[in-house]
Amino acid sequence: MRLLHTNHSATRVTGLLCGLLLAHAAFAQSNLSTIQDTLFKADGTRFTGTITIRWSTFDATNIGTIVQQSKAVSVSNGNLMVQLAPNAAAQAPANAYTVLYQSDGLEQFTETWSVPSTTVPLKVADVRTAAVSSTSSGTSGSITPIPESSVIGLTGDLAQRPVKGPGFSTGSVATINGSGQIETVVGNVGDCVYADGTTGTCGSPAAQFFDAEIPGGIVDGSNTSFSLANPPSGQSLLLFRNGLYMKAGLDYTLSGQTITFVSGAQPQPQDTLVASYRIDPVSGLANLSTGPQPKASVMAQVLCSANGRTTNRNVWASLGACDIPAASIHPGDRFEVRFTFSHTGSASGFAVQVNWGTISLLARTGGVQDGALAGQAEVSISATGGQATVQSWGTVLGFLPSILNVPPQNGLKVDLEGKVLVDQSDSLSVESFTVLRYPAH
Repeated sequence: MRLLHTNHSATRVTGLLCGLLLAHAAFAQSNLSTIQDTLFKADGTRFTGTITIRWSTFDATNIGTIVQQSKAVSVSNGNLMVQLAPNAAAQAPANAYTVLYQSDGLEQFTETWSVPSTTVPLKVADVRTAAVSSTSSGTSGSITPIPESSVIGLTGDLAQRPVKGPGFSTGSVATINGSGQIETVVGNVGDCVYADGTTGTCGSPAAQFFDAEIPGGIVDGSNTSFSLANPPSGQSLLLFRNGLYMKAGLDYTLSGQTITFVSGAQPQPQDTLVASYRIDPVSGLANLSTGPQPKASVMAQVLCSANGRTTNRNVWASLGACDIPAASIHPGDRFEVRFTFSHTGSASGFAVQVNWGTISLLARTGGVQDGALAGQAEVSISATGGQATVQSWGTVLGFLPSILNVPPQNGLKVDLEGKVLVDQSDSLSVESFTVLRYPAH
């Protein structure tokens, strides 16, 4: 009986101790105030990141001395919940909590909190005491910026990256200047690029092209023999009769520089013959020394050629662009811009602009029925600027030509801009664009 009584007493003592511990925990917990809130970004999405709470040493009622420290709290999908010792009525010296918000790898902003003693969960707005201060640059409040030299290996890695030089452009051969920067090689089509980045005449003759040459011979309905100024190289001859392509072996035969039409295919009176071809860079040169020759065609340099971007906003957006450095613009040069805009949807019209640096070459507005707008612009460069001829048309929009003067510019950007007239209804795209340069001789 004594043994049974002893066990019963021990059980009562154990239960009493557990109750005291739970009461102590509840009492300690009640001394903390809870901040519980849902945080959002300005665009309505929920904030996800980390807030770091810092405080200096202060004396809190019913708790005691709170030593200087910091606490990091994760915020996932906007959900914030943290418990802190009340500091609103803290004994001196009292300091506010400093709260730093971090997300997307950046320090976003800081604010200060004053936490009262309460058993009711508080919102952030209930404890905020100071205006929000931006620290995205890392220079506000107590945030110290980290220099590049303090990040192990960063300075060395950055030094290995090539950078753009003042003569950088796209769509051309690149060279490295004396400062280690990337620049664009400047020269004419057919030039050779030397090891030092300069250009000049290549060591061997380049092939020459002849366009729109009218073969010699009488067009009377009976003559079948016509001659070219030079013997075409290989099968490069393109022969047209009244705009129709003539096929070698079926409509004519070629021997050297002589064209012989087959019986029944000879040109008739009022017919027009036009030939385009290239000559061999070696054997063809001998013929160039005798008599007047057609002028060789100038091959175009393709500065940019690509598909563009898409927008569905009622704000101007760049849908395609091409940089032209100052070193590529010379008097006598001619530039050509070809473009096609595509419109999808049936709720909104659209507007487009084609800009030559600071000058707008084209500005047109298409209706709902216009599924596309296309056109081209040619700019001839002179010593005092230049002149542009522009033409455009749409699915419904009529053909519109224009001529305007352009001022001289020290390098420029060809920029194709567009927008829809009703925000986020239809979409507008640059299907493709090409910028060509025809260098002066």
